[in-house]
Amino acid sequence: MRDVLNVKKWAVAAILYLAIVIGGYTAYAQFFTDKTQADMNHPDEGMSHMHEDSHGKSEVQTALNYSNGLMTLSIKDLKGKTGRDLEVNHEKLLHLIIVDNSLQHFYHLHPKQLENGEFSIKKALPDGTYKAFIDIKPKDLAYNVEPVSFQVGHEAGTHNHASLVADKSLTKTVDHQTVSLKLNTMQASKPVTLTFELDRSQLEPYLGAVGHVVILDEDGEKYIHVHPKNEVDPVFETEFAKPGKYKIWTEFKQNGKVRTFPFVVEIK
Repeated sequence: MRDVLNVKKWAVAAILYLAIVIGGYTAYAQFFTDKTQADMNHPDEGMSHMHEDSHGKSEVQTALNYSNGLMTLSIKDLKGKTGRDLEVNHEKLLHLIIVDNSLQHFYHLHPKQLENGEFSIKKALPDGTYKAFIDIKPKDLAYNVEPVSFQVGHEAGTHNHASLVADKSLTKTVDHQTVSLKLNTMQASKPVTLTFELDRSQLEPYLGAVGHVVILDEDGEKYIHVHPKNEVDPVFETEFAKPGKYKIWTEFKQNGKVRTFPFVVEIK
C-alpha cells in the first residue's frame, strides 16, 4: 500500500513539474513572439540613424565662431545643455567639413574637444564667406547636419553661389595621382553607385575606411557624407533626392598622403 502511495506521489509531482515546464515555455515563446513583432513594427529602435538620411526635427543645435584663425564649435541640446555624449564615427568624435561660397575650396578638419565640451581647431582661412557642416553622431538624440554660415574678414559682396558646371570628364589628377569616377545612373530618386578607379597599390585606409565621399548640392544646403560599401573596394552608394548639379569631393589616402579629388555631376 505504501508503495502505491509513493508511486501516486511521484506521478503527481511529475505532472506538476511538466505543467510548470510547459507553462514557462509558453510564456517565454509568447514574450519572444511579442518582442519580435514589436521589432518588426519598429525596426529602427536601438539602431543608429545615418544623419544624411534623417528628415525629422534635429534635437541638437550647433554653432561656430571664427576669430583670428581659431574656430570654436558649440554643440547643445534643445534645452541648452552642452552635448558631450557623442559616438566615435570613423575614428573621430567630430568631422568638420568647410567649403567656401563658390564650392571651390574644401576642408576636412577634426577639432579637439575642450574641457567645457566645446571643440576647437586652428585653421587660417582666406577672407570670404564659408559654410561649415558639423558631422557628429549624438547618442539618443536626432541630428540633421545643417550648414552653418560664417564670415572671414571683410564682406566679399554677393553671397550667391556661382553656378556649377558639370564636368565633361570624370577623370581627375591631383599630385600625379589619377582617379576616375563612374556612376551607374544619373537619375534622381534612384540608388546610385559611385565607383572609383585608381592605383590601389598605394591605397591606404583613411579614418577607418578605404575612402570618404562628401556631396553638396549646388546651393550648398544638402549635405551627404557617403561611406564605402566595404573595407576593400572604393565603391560608394547613395541617392540624389532631386535633379540638379552636385559637387562631389572624394578623399583617398595614397602613399601616406590624403588627396581630395573634386567632381561635378548633373543629375536629371
